[in-house]
Amino acid sequence: MLYHDILVIGAGLAGMRAALSASQKADVGIISKVHPTRSHSGGAQGGINVVLNPGDSIEDHIFDTVKGSDFLGDQDAIEILCSEAPPTIYELEHMGVNFTRTREGFIHQRPLAGVKFPRTTYCADMTGHKILHTLFEQLLKSSVHIYPEWFVTTLVVEAGACTGIIAYDLKRGQLEAMRAKAVIIATGGCGRVYAKTTNSSINTGDGMALAFRSGAPLADMEFVQFHPTTLYGSNILISEAVRGERGYLLNKEGERFMVRYTPKVMELAPRDIVSRSIQQEIREGRGFENEYVHLSVTHLERKKIEEKLPQVRDIARTYVGIDITKEPIPVQPAQHYTMGGIRTNVYCETSIPGLFAAGECACLSVHGANRLGGNSLLETVVFGKRAGLRAAEYAADRDLGRIPSSRLSEESARLKSLLERDGTESQAKIRKELLATMTDQVGVFRIESEMQAALKKIRELQLRSKNIGIKDKGLVFNTELVELLELESLLDLAEVITLGALERKESRGAHAREDYPERDDKNWLKHTLAYKTPEGIRLEYGAVSITRFQPEKRGY
Repeated sequence: MLYHDILVIGAGLAGMRAALSASQKADVGIISKVHPTRSHSGGAQGGINVVLNPGDSIEDHIFDTVKGSDFLGDQDAIEILCSEAPPTIYELEHMGVNFTRTREGFIHQRPLAGVKFPRTTYCADMTGHKILHTLFEQLLKSSVHIYPEWFVTTLVVEAGACTGIIAYDLKRGQLEAMRAKAVIIATGGCGRVYAKTTNSSINTGDGMALAFRSGAPLADMEFVQFHPTTLYGSNILISEAVRGERGYLLNKEGERFMVRYTPKVMELAPRDIVSRSIQQEIREGRGFENEYVHLSVTHLERKKIEEKLPQVRDIARTYVGIDITKEPIPVQPAQHYTMGGIRTNVYCETSIPGLFAAGECACLSVHGANRLGGNSLLETVVFGKRAGLRAAEYAADRDLGRIPSSRLSEESARLKSLLERDGTESQAKIRKELLATMTDQVGVFRIESEMQAALKKIRELQLRSKNIGIKDKGLVFNTELVELLELESLLDLAEVITLGALERKESRGAHAREDYPERDDKNWLKHTLAYKTPEGIRLEYGAVSITRFQPEKRGY
């Protein structure tokens, strides 16, 4: 049986930062279903928010984040996020992250949406990629043991505390128990529950589902961010940096249509507002082919595009054959980020002792009902570090957790039963139906009748999934088995998202109900908490932390 003081599940930015900070005081293992540099964090383009300029302030960063969250963000957590940003950026720079500079050699900052001041540091339009590889270099220099291409199938909770995990080593085709004093989940979001998403194929919400099945609540899962500008046809992310560099959104009439929705800030309104605006233009017949609008930088200097947006230029050229210096980019909204996740406090502790969570899989909540661009990368490194330090403190005065041998044999039997199924259902077909249901009925705009139909369909698919057959009966790199395990997570999370959205009878941030179009602070200024029980999902509600700013009308 393998063991470490601390096990980190997930090797993106939050996971690696947690492992690095924990390794200063403990023996750490980090486990990932892909190689760490293939983590989805590398897809983040726009930048990372921080107050560096004397004309800016931490107070403004906090307020912009609270307002952007439509006042659902927990302000105690947001204060930590914004206050710890400056030392975090300098720490990354000292590790080797080469942020884009001004001519004078200072770190340059660009504007992203929903803020008073340009406070986004960046590495051209490849910020996540650069930070990911820098942290991986640090990981290689550290004492952290890396387990790439392992899939965690269950958490072990004994005597009320998390004592380890059981994981499937794809390369060897073996199931292993791993004991630990503490476990940190940092597995990212669940974007693959939607057909149209910017998320990598690995983003199937495995960590969220692990915690949920073990008794920890998921918070605010109904708040799903749809990025307004993804490449039509593939939904590859077209960075908010394009709008930050003054790109224009145009409908088929050649009109900068954001003048109708947010005339003061135009294209630099928050993502929830811009996504709804684009969708409305398409609904009213002003989109191209009733599917997309144009994002244009043809009015910008070629040199600026090549220096500031090289990845966007390459994506457009490679996938749709467009030279963005001469032609507009076809874009449409698609799922991008999960504001909800495993409920934690500001120390990244879950309701289960010994279990911590950080990054997109967690819900502190620093993003509330809508995340501002540039705050996600910041959350991963600020709270990834905090999770590692807190887990190390927790582990310092505890013995290694116990994993009864029966737990490994039970999990082995479960996986064997999946392999031995001779069912007639197809995993791919059920997944396709699920993704289409979520995209069509629990998307940018929501209404009760459609969500009721979606919930009914999800529960039907859950039953049908019990009859999925697997052709590959081996265990070595059995991708069919992995995809079935991922589907189980997606089905659980789809039900939580839809049920939470049905019950929340208001519109707030990314949750836009056409039958309840107004925000309702009297009844709904509270967090949704979803628990898994033998009788089904139970919803409860929790208070929002308000330490500085009382809710007000959110206008841009």
